[in-house]
Amino acid sequence: MASEGNKLWGGRFVGSIDPIMEMFNCSVTYDQRMWSADIRGSQAYVKALEKAGLVSKPEMEQITSGLDKIHDEWSTGTFALTKGDEDIHTANERRLKELIGEVAGKLHTGRSRNDQVVTDMRLWLRDSCSTLYTHLTHLIQTMVERAAIEVNILFPGYTHMQRAQPIRWSHWILSHAVALSRDAERLGEVKKRVNILPLGSGAIAGNPLGVDRELLRKELHFDSLSLNSMDATSERDFIAEFLFWASLCMTHLSKMSEDLIIYSTKEFGFVTLSDSYSTGSSLMPQKKNPDSLELIRGKTGRVFGRCSGFLTTLKGLPSTYNKDLQEDKEAMFDVYDTVCAVLQVASGVIATLQINKEAMEKALSPDMLATDIAYYLVRKGMPFRQAHGVSGKVVQLAETKGISVDKLSLEDMKSISPLFSGDVSKVWDYTNSVEQYTAAGGTAKSSVLVQIEQLRTWMKTHSI
Repeated sequence: MASEGNKLWGGRFVGSIDPIMEMFNCSVTYDQRMWSADIRGSQAYVKALEKAGLVSKPEMEQITSGLDKIHDEWSTGTFALTKGDEDIHTANERRLKELIGEVAGKLHTGRSRNDQVVTDMRLWLRDSCSTLYTHLTHLIQTMVERAAIEVNILFPGYTHMQRAQPIRWSHWILSHAVALSRDAERLGEVKKRVNILPLGSGAIAGNPLGVDRELLRKELHFDSLSLNSMDATSERDFIAEFLFWASLCMTHLSKMSEDLIIYSTKEFGFVTLSDSYSTGSSLMPQKKNPDSLELIRGKTGRVFGRCSGFLTTLKGLPSTYNKDLQEDKEAMFDVYDTVCAVLQVASGVIATLQINKEAMEKALSPDMLATDIAYYLVRKGMPFRQAHGVSGKVVQLAETKGISVDKLSLEDMKSISPLFSGDVSKVWDYTNSVEQYTAAGGTAKSSVLVQIEQLRTWMKTHSI
């Protein structure tokens, strides 16, 4: 077992650390994912050290060249971790010393792992937000283009899981696309708050050696500098916000998945999932299970758990850095991996989904037009509250007679209100029903086409 004197923190300690504690303390198994960010941060930092006169130009070039070699090793999969590498920072600095000798020890001048790790995380998450945004907007585009193609298909809209009013299938697709577009905008806001540089804050009190933080900011392409060194090294708002963003995005994806799971049942039969996104039963050969959608729904709980768990970690911490914060990286990586996979699977599901137009239209029923009866009477001059009551009496009369509401005779309807006339027959046309909702955001074809164009324009003009 290595002596603590060989560790970044070891000078004050003697003897060996307990092997179980060694494993308990180690984070390199997962934080090695930040190897590129760690090297980028170090290469920027050595430039700041050279400007401050803390390393010579030849030493800076030696350190930079060594870090380039380490980058190549990671890129080619030849970097070898050792037993003493407790985190990515230790691993890279240990390897740098092996390559260039004692001058490697100058790299950590005035720098703490406290400001180093949070800088690495911000660099890694900044890039990852861009990747997630790409997958998210691809999903939105897939949904929008599908909505454009299938704009003429009608099916029931539901409230309280009861048939409510006829709508366009495309209107349903766009309802979820719009929610996801808000998620994309929120992700851009998260990325802005991620892109604040903490490097140069030291462990707690700042940097006393004249390191130019503005130089670091420009080298690493951050938007601004952290304001307070104590806050900079311990603040994990950006992780908590990312976890919440993911939780809300997954909520929207889970909601869409739940609808599609229901629509894919034999009882509904509105949609059929591609075999590429389904599985079968080990016992019942007739079954085709919507596992892709169920996994999206299930993994939403996983993301929620990461978010609530990390918030629980944060709420009990005193000021500045505490080792509890090592929990931040596993949460960040796991949630990123989960959402990244979910967005790609969801895009595949939507792109390959088959719809059953006949089943959708067959599910439309005249009772769903009860509100249209009220609107008919409103157009005849009746106050809506009265018209609503009259419409209810029409439905009740049809139920009493044991027939559907569209089979009532004109005389039956006139017995309830003299405002009914021959043109009431137009109420029973489902296309007429959806076409009356022409106000912005409605389910009329003209309105749905506007929504499609607005989302297309949004995708062209928004980026992060």
